[in-house]
Amino acid sequence: MTIDSTPGVPSLTIEGPIATIRLNRPDVHNRIEPVDLLVLSDMLHRIEDDRTVLTVVITAAGKSFSSGFHIGKIKGDETSADASFANVATQLEALRQPTICALNGGVYGGSTDLALACDFRIGVTGMAMFMPAARLGLHYYPSGMQRYVSRLGLNAAKQLFLTAEKLGAEELLHIGFLTELVAPDALAARVAALAATLASHAPLAVQGMKAALNAVARGDMDHEEVEARAREARRSQDLQEGKAAWLEKRAPLFIGR
Repeated sequence: MTIDSTPGVPSLTIEGPIATIRLNRPDVHNRIEPVDLLVLSDMLHRIEDDRTVLTVVITAAGKSFSSGFHIGKIKGDETSADASFANVATQLEALRQPTICALNGGVYGGSTDLALACDFRIGVTGMAMFMPAARLGLHYYPSGMQRYVSRLGLNAAKQLFLTAEKLGAEELLHIGFLTELVAPDALAARVAALAATLASHAPLAVQGMKAALNAVARGDMDHEEVEARAREARRSQDLQEGKAAWLEKRAPLFIGR
């Protein structure tokens, strides 16, 4: 079921437990326009509220994932674009469902942070990324730099931000920007398989552990909050179903409560 398919702006499709967001400006390498940020934020709110959605995939049309925010829309006397981009990336990271970024091609600028906000990043051979902030005279927003350091480490973050060097697919896999690297013609199948695996697991456990692991990475984990989620999972029907399925050697049928 396609919920939003306005030409040019991102589209949202929900098929069973999997939601797919697709960037749709291939003629400009899926450049992010201000209106796209509003659309993406609205889509993320809808996905967050939809209890039937268990996994989210973000990908793009054409041969590039995204060239980042429209540089011509960045003005020296305003921060609204940066703030909106930062807010959408943080909203994406905080999404309760596990997320997969299917990087069908090159990714640049702010869109690298959208990728890092996802739980899994599957790229294709031949792709590249770079962060041109230093070349533009642009100081990147704090939450994005925090994600870079927490995901890739300080040395890799400094290399990418301060040198603005372009990195190829193999090096992106080496530094952890990519969690997997596949041939272009294998991307769709691998993403579908991973999405199905994530959707097949117990929602309370998956979503609780995702939130906790991201909090650990940021250095702001609330132990009481994590314990509360763990208690909820232990009391859930999902745990009973998981134990029964394990003993009966069958696939579990979780209901998320």
